[in-house]
Amino acid sequence: MAVTMMKCELAGEPDLFPGDLTCGQLQPSQEAETLEFLAERPIHTVFMSTLIRDNGLASPHNRGSFYVCRNSAEKIEGVALIGHATIIEARTDSAVAAFSQLAAQSQHAYLIRGERKTVDSFWKQFAEVGQQSRLVCRELLFESKTIPAFEPVCNLRPATLDDIEDVLTVNAMLAFEEGGINPFQRDPQGFRARTARRINQGRVWVWVENGKPIFKADVVGDTPEMIYLEGIHVHPQDRSKGYGKRCLAQLSSILLRRSRSICLTINQRKADTAAFYAKAGFDFHSEYETIYLR
Repeated sequence: MAVTMMKCELAGEPDLFPGDLTCGQLQPSQEAETLEFLAERPIHTVFMSTLIRDNGLASPHNRGSFYVCRNSAEKIEGVALIGHATIIEARTDSAVAAFSQLAAQSQHAYLIRGERKTVDSFWKQFAEVGQQSRLVCRELLFESKTIPAFEPVCNLRPATLDDIEDVLTVNAMLAFEEGGINPFQRDPQGFRARTARRINQGRVWVWVENGKPIFKADVVGDTPEMIYLEGIHVHPQDRSKGYGKRCLAQLSSILLRRSRSICLTINQRKADTAAFYAKAGFDFHSEYETIYLR
C-alpha cells in the first residue's frame, strides 16, 4: 500500500520547505521501514517504537497518527507521532518545520515532548499559528547500560489488576505534580483503561507490604534496544531508607537481561532526584523538554 503524500509549503517562508520534501501519514505496509529508521536512535524513539510494535501504525491506542517526511530520493528525513502527545524524530530542520505545520491542524494536542533543541525548533513554527503553551518543563534524560549489584527485594513483582487502585492513585498524583492536570478529572475512563492495559502487558512493577504500595514503576517504552521507565515512586513514609535504590537496581537487573539499555527523564528542578539516579548507576545523556498546551 502506497502512502498518500502531500507537498509541504508554508506561505511566506518557502526556504523552510525545500521543493523535494514531501510528507504524509504512514500506512501499515511501511511499519518495518519505520521501525528501522527509529532504531537508529533508540533512546529518543523508544516510545514511538513501542507504540508501533504494540499497536501497529494505525490504532486508537496510539492516541494520534504517525507521519513521515521524505526527500526527493524517498529517503526518510523524519517520523512523528501527532496527537495527544506529539513526538518528533527528525534529521533535518525542514522536516521539523513540516511536522509543525501538520501538528497545527490537530484538534487533540495536549503536549509536545522530545529533545530540547528539536522541541524548541518545532515550537517556533507551532506558536506562529496561534498555539499557546500552558506549562514548559525542562527535563534531563538519564541512561543505564550496566546490570547493577543489588540487595534483593523479595516482593518486587509485576502488578496485577488487584493493584490497579493503588497504581491509579500514584500515577494521577504524579501527573498532577508534573503537568498540573489530574487525569481522573480529564479522562477518567481512558486513564483507567490505559492503566489496566499496561498492567495486563506486565509493564507495571510494584512492591506492596501489608497493603501499602512502597514502590511503583511503569515500563512505558519496551524494545530490544531500549526500555523507558516512568512514574517511579516510593511511598513518602518509606523514603530515605534505601528502598527506592534497591527496587530500581533489582528492576534494572531484570530489564537489562532483555534490552541493551534503560532510560528515564527527570524534571530539571529536582536536583535531589537527579542525584539519586546518578547514585543508582544512571548517567546523564541529554536535555529534554515537555510543552503542555492550553
